[in-house]
Amino acid sequence: MKFRIASVAFLLSSLSIAIAWLTLQPVFIRLVSQLRKLSPAGSPQSELLGHFRALLPLYFALNLLLLTILCYFVLYLMVGRPLRRTEDAIEQMGRLELELPGQSHGGPLLARVQAALKRMAEALQREQATTRRHLAELTSANERLKLAQTELVSAARLATVGELAAGVAHEIGNPLAGILGYLSIAKGRGGQNPQLRECLESIDSEVHRIDRIVHGLLDLGRPPQGIPGPVDVTQLVETCVRLVSAGHDFRQVEVQLLLEPGTIGRAESGPLSQVLINLLLNAAQAIHGAGSVVVRSSRSGPWVLVQVEDSGSGIAPAVLPRLFEPFFSTKGTKGSGLGLAVSLHLVSAMGGQLTADNLPRGGARFTVSLPAA
Repeated sequence: MKFRIASVAFLLSSLSIAIAWLTLQPVFIRLVSQLRKLSPAGSPQSELLGHFRALLPLYFALNLLLLTILCYFVLYLMVGRPLRRTEDAIEQMGRLELELPGQSHGGPLLARVQAALKRMAEALQREQATTRRHLAELTSANERLKLAQTELVSAARLATVGELAAGVAHEIGNPLAGILGYLSIAKGRGGQNPQLRECLESIDSEVHRIDRIVHGLLDLGRPPQGIPGPVDVTQLVETCVRLVSAGHDFRQVEVQLLLEPGTIGRAESGPLSQVLINLLLNAAQAIHGAGSVVVRSSRSGPWVLVQVEDSGSGIAPAVLPRLFEPFFSTKGTKGSGLGLAVSLHLVSAMGGQLTADNLPRGGARFTVSLPAA
């Protein structure tokens, strides 16, 4: 840019000197002729005239240099620098950096160009803001569509579960009835042995729980029908922990209870027990039967919270969105993928929520939120 301005300045100064010389040349010629006539040869005037003629090219060269320098600075200040700023502004717009300086330099034409560039940048900023807003709306709509798609898939799977559970309940119902009959006979014959009778009572209770689980599978494809009532959540949690602690999954598991006394929530004892037992068993399996499980209960505003935390590796981010889908399991062939889906359905039927997240220190946390009574 500077070399081009210097070239233009040199051309303009050369043209100015040439025009000035062509214009003044006749005057100089007449003046020199008159001076020669008036000044005889060898006189001081004649010598001064010769000296002037010898220095005339140097004067023209100095004038050319000074005029070139003057033209360069004028062109640089009035054209070069504003053009450079305009070029920088255009490059800045090309990088989508639309915050342009507000000063205008370089005369009316360049000022209008810079003003037009500023208006263009402001228009691009408005379009950019509109595009961002539309992109945010499209992202939100896409998330809603994904959620709706997930809900539709879950609904279809729940319908499949309902059909499957109907057949399973029919097939399991008769063997369960037979087992209960044999248990009744065994209790009648073993009534004299307190330990045997207590064992038979436990078996009877677990068989009835199996029956309730099968009917819970049937409820997956049906609208909620339960009528929640006041339940002592603290006492229910202690009962569930005591029940599962006798299992082989909890032989090397340290269960810590941090329960708030007198926590009353609106729920159903049977379904809530099923949910808590399932969460406790999942926690023990997540730490492979060796570690710690913490169960908390508390009151938070209009909700009663029951949290089951484990010291395992936590839930993978890719698994977390699909955790409550029917038939989705991370246990391979060892899991049916129905435990958490059934638990979510049971908690929702009681007007509550079941959520999962990872603890900052590591491990997973499942939270059952129930309306406070």
